Amino acid sequence: MAYNNIFDSHAHYDDGRFDEDRDAILTALPGKGVCGVVNCGTDVKSSVFSKDLAEKYGFIRFAAAIHPHEAAKIDESDYDSVIELAAHEKCVAIGETGLDYHYDFTPRDVQIRVFERHLQIAAELGLPVIIHDREAHSDVLEIIKKYRTKGVRLKGVLHCFSGGAELAKETAELGMYIGFGGAVTFKNAKKPLEAAAAVPLDRLLLETDAPYMSPEPFRGKRCGSDMIKYTAEKIAEIKKIETQELLAITKDNAAALFGMIT
Repeated sequence: MAYNNIFDSHAHYDDGRFDEDRDAILTALPGKGVCGVVNCGTDVKSSVFSKDLAEKYGFIRFAAAIHPHEAAKIDESDYDSVIELAAHEKCVAIGETGLDYHYDFTPRDVQIRVFERHLQIAAELGLPVIIHDREAHSDVLEIIKKYRTKGVRLKGVLHCFSGGAELAKETAELGMYIGFGGAVTFKNAKKPLEAAAAVPLDRLLLETDAPYMSPEPFRGKRCGSDMIKYTAEKIAEIKKIETQELLAITKDNAAALFGMIT
């Protein structure tokens, strides 16, 4: 079935897996019902590439940051670059930043320091944050709470959410959005589905993390924003609403979070 109002709140079309046909893929997306994409930087180079994509394609916005995998390599000039990129009219967030305790490519204390610096930048610029949280739920939540107790009006999304229902509720109660992707369609997706069921509709975002996390029936293949419909169908089923209604709601949520008119 064809849908419209598909908003992909997290993608990486700068990734090398799109090098051979990037323009063809992106040019075709609006005709497949995709009205918006946020392309997320993972270092300065990819953040600049994301900016270039946003300048070329009207439906793309971008976010700029240093991913926790790259945090060990960061220096002060990288923060300056993120701040400069954030001034661009199509930059809608600081991201993707956060913590990754699965791979631990960067020492955890360094990850935390870099993550907190990104939160400071976001707060100073009045931008939301796009947060990567892999097996670091407790620390991510505590850091978010710490900034709120300081009086910082932190807003953002935990992308590709991998926590359980209780964590989802607590995160939503803090005013954060929660992004779900293809994992909710997997055959063993009990935990993601329970989390999605627990999230209020006004705190829900849809994403692909393209080219990663392809939904069933495309697991193992390159993901694209048009595949969100499979994620949307699954979540709409558990929310007991029509898929098109869910897509309209999540598009409006993205517009509210990222300060956009769509």
